[in-house]
Amino acid sequence: MRTTTLTVGLALTTILATGCSQAETPDEGTATPTDQSVQPTTSPSVTASIFMEWSEGAGAVTYDETAVPVGATADVQVREEGEQTNVQFTATGLEGDRDFGAHVHTQPCGEEPSDAGPHYQNEVDPAATEDEPSSDPAYANPENEVWLDFTTDADGNAVTTATVDWTFREGEARSLVLHDQHTSTEHGEAGTAGDRLACVTVEF
Repeated sequence: MRTTTLTVGLALTTILATGCSQAETPDEGTATPTDQSVQPTTSPSVTASIFMEWSEGAGAVTYDETAVPVGATADVQVREEGEQTNVQFTATGLEGDRDFGAHVHTQPCGEEPSDAGPHYQNEVDPAATEDEPSSDPAYANPENEVWLDFTTDADGNAVTTATVDWTFREGEARSLVLHDQHTSTEHGEAGTAGDRLACVTVEF
């Protein structure tokens, strides 16, 4: 597991700090229960950001302020356990009662939506090019990519998770992109989800 990274927007600092307070120290003479059967789990890496208009160094960028308003928040947690990877995305303040597509992409967010590059694939589609990204369902599928489609509640909040049976190659997965609709699985359109609405830079 890579070193935990934390890029926190100012408005999230208090929220995250609340969960980081130390537990009280047991009184002297009080036995501390132990359970040898409990196995330690790997701590997730966490990237928390606030969506804003593009600027150099922005952790989360909105390209559509109706769907993803400035001030909406993103929290991405990545946990590797053996040969499996779990990714959880939590959002607040998005457009309410709305479908979104979401995928891990190969490049960090940029000024243009296309700057994030194509979807990250565990097994890369050999037929894909920069101009024609993979749309073959043999490669563009939720087992070979990380898909995190979700629907927000009335307040624009959502939590979504995906687990895949592989781990990311170092430095090759750099962002999570929100799309206009849920992801298609049809041949020739597999992996497509409409316009790119927003992007969160993440070192997976």
